[in-house]
Amino acid sequence: MTHDLILRNVRVVRPGVDDASLGDIAVDGGRVTEVGPDLGTDAHEVVDGRGQLAFPGVVDAHQHWGIYNPLEEDTATESRACAQGGVTTSLTYMRTGQYYLNTGGPYSEFFPRVLAASDGRSYVDYAFHLAPMSAGHIDEIPTLVDEHGVTSFKIFMFYGSHGLHGRSNAQNDFLMIPEGERYDIAHFEFVMRGIQRAREGRPDIADAISLSLHCETAEIMTAYTKIVEQEGRLSGLEAYSASRPPHSEGLAVTIASYLAHETGLPTINLLHLSSGKALEAAMLMAQTFPHVDFRREVTVGHLLADIHTADGVGGKVNPPLRPREDVEALWRHVLAGDVSWVVSDHACCKEATKFGDDHEDVFAAKSGFGGTEYLLPGLVGEGLKRGLPLSRIAELTSTAPAQRFGLGATKGDLAPGFDADIALVDPDRSWTVDPADSESTQEYTPFRGLEIGSTVTRTFLRGRTVYVDGAVVGEPQGRFLRRPTAL
Repeated sequence: MTHDLILRNVRVVRPGVDDASLGDIAVDGGRVTEVGPDLGTDAHEVVDGRGQLAFPGVVDAHQHWGIYNPLEEDTATESRACAQGGVTTSLTYMRTGQYYLNTGGPYSEFFPRVLAASDGRSYVDYAFHLAPMSAGHIDEIPTLVDEHGVTSFKIFMFYGSHGLHGRSNAQNDFLMIPEGERYDIAHFEFVMRGIQRAREGRPDIADAISLSLHCETAEIMTAYTKIVEQEGRLSGLEAYSASRPPHSEGLAVTIASYLAHETGLPTINLLHLSSGKALEAAMLMAQTFPHVDFRREVTVGHLLADIHTADGVGGKVNPPLRPREDVEALWRHVLAGDVSWVVSDHACCKEATKFGDDHEDVFAAKSGFGGTEYLLPGLVGEGLKRGLPLSRIAELTSTAPAQRFGLGATKGDLAPGFDADIALVDPDRSWTVDPADSESTQEYTPFRGLEIGSTVTRTFLRGRTVYVDGAVVGEPQGRFLRRPTAL
């Protein structure tokens, strides 16, 4: 048999397999067909991996394409940054309201526009999480699942009475929801009930239908923002962290968890937990409500940077980067197995948009930054230094999110039948972050000057090289993924 591709001489990293043994990977029709030693060279294409690590392509489960730039633009440029970092599947959050398409209304009108704007432009496979912002959106959940294969949804817990960038604002103007409706805890409850009804009506795919929550408490943040600004003692990222204190996360986690218990919704994802207190609350809730299948997410930004090492106000993000003690607390939980997956929370925000008139005023800056290109190499480099097993890195970056979000039949492993999404990593080749080297159109990064301990050297999407020798190659081949996928 002549294979389409044989990737030779690689150390194959698989979830649950401690030994990354040297071997080959055969690919046919975009799928892995054989993994083992000495598969030969009978193939249309043979690539020598030179003993590097072969990871399952990263499933970056938390990105934001189209939040600050047109979706058409971000799909093209930010998917290139994905390929640069070994990310082969992007799951990006989308909602109605200001930013994104800057429009309200039903998803029956909104989501086809999203699909049209992204079609044919991505260098990696992609899917969307959607946020039910209004009562009408809750009614649309079954249709979104059945007709569009959207099986994951989101709640932004602080949006009801706190601004996206750090000050309060009029929620209906920002969210573009109907007059008389509120985006509040009652709405969150009704979203949960709507998702649970969808699960109950589809028992064969119920485990793939889940709700993610951005856990911060608006009232706490509004009060502390006022205190921090009035006192004027703190500045920059230190001020922003203090204005959105960790106990705000912990309280929101507790509220979200009790609502999940009350509504019977077991598939709950707690997003970008940034502090020791947030993880403490998440672990306590898991003990309190063992019937809820909590998943706990951490971002690579919160693992690699703190309020003092990040490169200035460009590191503003929600929830904030934290002091070093919180970074170390997150790593303890990663090493203890308490974290379900690691993501980038990539949100490209160009310099002209990111900063206010005073570049040092953190409260005038926009929230969020890119970083998908640093996710896998950053986690491999720092993780290996801290004793994180390679197989666990594969689980954190690929297998676990793929399984939770309905992609587990085709993504997340290097085994026969899975898509041949592969990231080659040189674990001994370090480099220093310079935003000029990134495929993203963001001109800065809070990681500037950070030494990354490993390098992605080549990325395959379904057996095709999309990144090699420091450059994205070929035409966009990424596909929109209806979930749950099947072999």
